[in-house]
Amino acid sequence: MALTNEQIERYSRQIILPNVGGKGQDKILKAKVLVIGTGGLGAPCDFYLAAAGVGTIGIVDSDNVELNNLQRQILHTTESVGTPKVESGKARLKALNPDVHVITHHVRLDSSNILDIIKDYDIVVDGSDNFPTRYLVNDACVIAKKPLVHAGIFRFDGQIMTIVPGVGPCYRCLFPEPPPPGAVPSCQEGGILGAVAGVLGVLQANEVLKFILQAGNLLAGRLLIFNALDSTFRAVKVPKDKDCLVCSTHPKITKLIDYQEFCSIKANRDCSVK
Repeated sequence: MALTNEQIERYSRQIILPNVGGKGQDKILKAKVLVIGTGGLGAPCDFYLAAAGVGTIGIVDSDNVELNNLQRQILHTTESVGTPKVESGKARLKALNPDVHVITHHVRLDSSNILDIIKDYDIVVDGSDNFPTRYLVNDACVIAKKPLVHAGIFRFDGQIMTIVPGVGPCYRCLFPEPPPPGAVPSCQEGGILGAVAGVLGVLQANEVLKFILQAGNLLAGRLLIFNALDSTFRAVKVPKDKDCLVCSTHPKITKLIDYQEFCSIKANRDCSVK
């Protein structure tokens, strides 16, 4: 479709890039991206996807905004405390870029609804920080053959990897099983530097835009690790596990299950990106 004069002006600094141009911007405008979690990771990711002109952004979260979220969840404001995160997020994204169609999913993801939610999107971003959701999202995306950008944050550290089913390894190739309850501190217990969430969330947006544009090299088969205290990045190769429970030639996991029993948080509370 032809860009309007307003769109040409809005995205001008992006359109002049050699890997974008008018055709690339058109791809971005037609793209559909699902971001799971509108918290520390999802908030900056959503902002940059909306600013870039991603045509449809789906946002998933079952929580309301809390005051302690605002140290890192930049999509929300003090005035939005107490309101659903998806509604607060939608309002901010539409204020930034009215071009963007924002679809809200005010639900807690589980094995009964995730496949129906992800089916209409081109790529999925996992902005959760709890193991039940991570494994559920990974398994669902592998089964549905949906590309997935995973990131995790803890204290002063973060990691990111892009999963392209059928091409590279999945999250289970790296971590085959969820840890037992209590083995890993929860987000409330361990804490997180807000800027770390920002760095990883923006990197997730970068991976999504590269995927849409088919430009550069995705972090498929590579885990990028960030340490804020040393200001260092380190890339680690992740091989595809020929015996992976979900993405191998003969997977043992072919149906989705829920993993609340592995989580140290209450099952009725969505700890996504706290």
